[in-house]
Amino acid sequence: MKVRSVLVVFVPLAVAVALGACSSADAAAPDGPGSTGGQSFDGGPVAVVDSGKARVDGGFQTPDGAVLPSDRFASQVVSFTPGECAGFGIPLLPDVVLGPPVGAGDRQGSLDVVSLGAGGSIVLGFAPTAIVDGPGPDFIVFENAFFAGGDPSRPFAEPAEVSVSDDGITWRAFPCATSAPWAGCAGTRPVLSAPDNGVSPFDPEAAGGDAFDLATVGLASARYVKIVDRSPSTCPAGAGRPNTFGFDLDAVAILHR
Repeated sequence: MKVRSVLVVFVPLAVAVALGACSSADAAAPDGPGSTGGQSFDGGPVAVVDSGKARVDGGFQTPDGAVLPSDRFASQVVSFTPGECAGFGIPLLPDVVLGPPVGAGDRQGSLDVVSLGAGGSIVLGFAPTAIVDGPGPDFIVFENAFFAGGDPSRPFAEPAEVSVSDDGITWRAFPCATSAPWAGCAGTRPVLSAPDNGVSPFDPEAAGGDAFDLATVGLASARYVKIVDRSPSTCPAGAGRPNTFGFDLDAVAILHR
């Protein structure tokens, strides 16, 4: 999970620096395009509150006066199917996963996320913009993986399978390994871009997160991205179960449109 003060009230501080891995079992396929408009989800209506991101006309304000255009990020949550021990960040949906990532670097995870839970899934829409296949990677998925003690050989990762669709019905999944280092999965690299640090979320070399190329799955364009938690462990049983389990989605940025 990431580290952002606006969300601290929802989780004990001890949990803020380590959100666990998860298990998998594919969630149900979402409804087609426009099923919710980002305002309600598979589990029923969810209150939408201010995520704390500085919105301006056409995008998101950065401290230096620049604007990150809103059409370079997801525009709606089409569906959300939480797994066991999900819950962190749900009161901030959909805004918490729209707009730019709020990375916390390679030593800790940000709190600007929603936890999917064990095997949970979420579908994001990008209408009216589409991700298109261009040279190199076409979009980046931002989670809140980090390196324990800043050591790259000790990653704390929460992998997820990423699928794309142009119509919200037919999906193509990127290969996602079932064991470390989880090649092809999202949720394996720390997020280095944040609105207040000047690191562009559109630079795959500097932004962190996990980049994907539509050519890998043979699509020319995609208007929907589905993320399914694929972490290897299971949600703990018994009392005191966490609400921070599984893949923690921060944002998805479009590189080619």
